[in-house]
Amino acid sequence: MASYDVIVIGSGPGGYVAAIRCAQLGLKTACVEGRDTLGGTCLNVGCIPSKALLHASHMLHEAEHNFAAMGLKGKSPSVDWKQMLEYKQDTIDTNTKGIEFLFKKNKIDWIKGWASIPEAGRVKVGDDTHEAKNIIIASGSEPSGLKGVEVDEKTVVSSTGALELGKIPKKMVVIGAGVIGLEMGSVYARLGAEVTVVEYLDAITPGMDAEVQKTFQRILKKQGLKFIMGAAVQSCEVKGGKASVKYTLRKNDKEDQIEADTVLLATGRRPFTDGLGLAELGVELSERGQIKTGDDWQTNVKGIYAIGDAIDGPMLAHKAEDEGMACAEVLAGKHGHVNYGVIPSVIYTHPEVASVGKTEAELKDEGRDYKTGKFSFMGNGRAKANFAADGFVKILADKETDRILGCHIIGPSAGDLIHEVCVAMEFGAAAQDLAMTCHAHPTYSEAVREAALACGDGAIHA
Repeated sequence: MASYDVIVIGSGPGGYVAAIRCAQLGLKTACVEGRDTLGGTCLNVGCIPSKALLHASHMLHEAEHNFAAMGLKGKSPSVDWKQMLEYKQDTIDTNTKGIEFLFKKNKIDWIKGWASIPEAGRVKVGDDTHEAKNIIIASGSEPSGLKGVEVDEKTVVSSTGALELGKIPKKMVVIGAGVIGLEMGSVYARLGAEVTVVEYLDAITPGMDAEVQKTFQRILKKQGLKFIMGAAVQSCEVKGGKASVKYTLRKNDKEDQIEADTVLLATGRRPFTDGLGLAELGVELSERGQIKTGDDWQTNVKGIYAIGDAIDGPMLAHKAEDEGMACAEVLAGKHGHVNYGVIPSVIYTHPEVASVGKTEAELKDEGRDYKTGKFSFMGNGRAKANFAADGFVKILADKETDRILGCHIIGPSAGDLIHEVCVAMEFGAAAQDLAMTCHAHPTYSEAVREAALACGDGAIHA
């Protein structure tokens, strides 16, 4: 029986980061992973492969729509789907092998197999049981199901199946207008599929800034995506390799249906804790199946901790990573901390969408006085030169103190630009602090400064 200070269950972003930090802090560490490769959903069938396809399909879009305008003349490239999938797989392999290298570098044992916890302090993998002073559950999440829709990963697919379709469909229906649905929908729309998004709510990307939602949907429509909003999907029937999705419009109960070659079910994700034996251990779960934890990420069972998608909060890889590092600090006798008020979220379409902090709706609900500074990328020289002038930056600041409370960006490199605001918020900065900081010209980041200036006396280029 092997004995460790810490055994981490799951090697996704939360798990592998927790394991590395534990090892760096001098704790004897092992990580249990049942896949053939490390990295969890994110690196294998999530964040990384989807970004590879988003990048490849965006390059195709640029060649088809913008190259000629820049004087780059010639025949538009054709799509070799098999080669594109190989490129995606190479990207996955490079990243997963990188995690394996980091495990070896930090002397972390990779215990291959699926874990269960027979009792606190013990982890069973296959026929072997290992001792651990502390256990971190970082088992991640899996796609949520929907009544009446059966996923076969061929005609009706989850996000996993959407990354490895046998061919590019002529018609695709996406059920759910959240991050995964819109990212994968935009990939296949660029590759020539007729994509229709069916969403239960009346707005896409639930929880995001309302102005961003409207602008984002308008841009996606221009790119060819179709939307059926306020529609409750009733069933999905597959016959002869074709699917028929039946839905009811919530506003008038009108029933209708839409045909497709491929249906992507993208209605969210749920914690993956099957087989761990949490019920037998008495570990408390929420109604949604999330593991309940305290401020130190410890469950109600002493010595068992949980992080990432398995617990409450946004299911984001970087949130899991932060919790992994913080939990490791706690186990090493230090003070672990995660600022949940400054966790950015990003949608990697084109343009990108990014946000951090409060939305206007949340501030109104709180009764907090705030001011808005907004700047359009139409006023940004670099964006105009790069055919990327759609969108805007919006900064929300306290009306009295000028402290930045939130930021919402739709536009070029939004996922990178948002972090300048994240750092500012971490330091409790005012909008004026951002406005007074010199930004290089010409860059997209000038739009962030202009939005900060708009919180005061006004933007220069608006």
